Amino acid sequence: MPQNRKIAVTGGIGSGKSALCAIFREMGYPVFSCDEISRALWADAEYRRALGRLFPSCAENGEASRERVARLVFGDEAARARLGQFSHPRIMAALLEELKKCEVAFAEVPLLFEGGYETLFDGVIAVRRSKEARLRSLLERDGMAEEEAQARMAAQFPPERLAEKGCFLVENDGSPADLREKAVLALKFFEII
Repeated sequence: MPQNRKIAVTGGIGSGKSALCAIFREMGYPVFSCDEISRALWADAEYRRALGRLFPSCAENGEASRERVARLVFGDEAARARLGQFSHPRIMAALLEELKKCEVAFAEVPLLFEGGYETLFDGVIAVRRSKEARLRSLLERDGMAEEEAQARMAAQFPPERLAEKGCFLVENDGSPADLREKAVLALKFFEII
């Protein structure tokens, strides 16, 4: 088995990144998530206070409200860039610290290409799914309003451009069994099994 391999799993919101990562986890591989790291950072009062200073309109008692920040950044590109400049380095530092402890590990990185982080990994798996299926997932799973879901989808790297990035593409418009087969193909592609 290769040593110290870090494989990123990326794709648009609602594409099935988490489902693919769950399969890798079931297979016994360590899987880390930028979203989980972000939630842990938001649990820290100092982090919320720093974001409250960065986005005063989103602050309550000096601490940023996650919901208010989300509403702001998905409607304001400059605010989204400021949030990314603040949070992404912190998230990636925590992620890389975890990954270096593992022989082989997967990392769910939603904004991999947007942040230019693909060079930090030994390989990239990009999950794609039809826009309709992604939208349906966001409306049903997350209870988002359609306008918010569309805005979040539009803010991410275009799925049709993923092939340009030279990553292992996983088309996720099939069944869970299909996705499991594609997970095995990815492991073989990266010579993990």
